Amino acid sequence: MTVENFTKSIEEKTLPKDLTQILTALWYDGIGDWKKAHEITQNISTVQASEVHAYLHRKEGNNSNANYWYTKVGKKFCNKPLHEEWTELVKKNL
Repeated sequence: MTVENFTKSIEEKTLPKDLTQILTALWYDGIGDWKKAHEITQNISTVQASEVHAYLHRKEGNNSNANYWYTKVGKKFCNKPLHEEWTELVKKNL
């Protein structure tokens, strides 16, 4: 799967089969279902999930919680536009 295919599936609102949980969370975020994306990531104990969790809290506007998750994975708080961070997370997890 490519980023383009992933993005197209969001535009078509058709969840691709066989996505990892991380990509599924990013897909739900992409269609505007922050709550579902958050539910998925909060139940996974991996660095990848924690990175997405940080992004989701930043998107939510809860910067202190986002910073907790960024710190947990050894990253500084991200100040990139949200769409850029989302795209980087998708690429990283494809």
